[in-house]
Amino acid sequence: MPRVGVRSVRLDKWLWAARFFKTRTQACLAVDAGQVRQNAERSKPAKDVRIDDMIVVRVGRLEWEVRVRGLSDVRGPAPFAQTLYEETSESRARRATAEEARALAPSLDTSHKGRPTKKHRRELERLHRLAH
Repeated sequence: MPRVGVRSVRLDKWLWAARFFKTRTQACLAVDAGQVRQNAERSKPAKDVRIDDMIVVRVGRLEWEVRVRGLSDVRGPAPFAQTLYEETSESRARRATAEEARALAPSLDTSHKGRPTKKHRRELERLHRLAH
């Protein structure tokens, strides 16, 4: 799938090919917003990615810290995309902890429509107090 002999790929293309973002536009916006760091520095979408670069990607509440193991500017199936990077063990542990915390966090019942009832308002206030 990847081009043979390629030595570098644009950051936005690599993020898209590695399936961190569904579109290149989303990848560009994330890079511009500072949600992607390359070798511990903010980057630009057109910056070249090379083998062994460290990239930190934040998508929503999750953050990946990966080392580039392959280059591609073509989006392929997920198993191929996973060969393009290697996630650090610290990153895996942080993501697992964050996912456990989110699973244990109280959730708000959003099945009602319209204005919140007194019960729902109190629930909202309780969650707001817990968050701050």
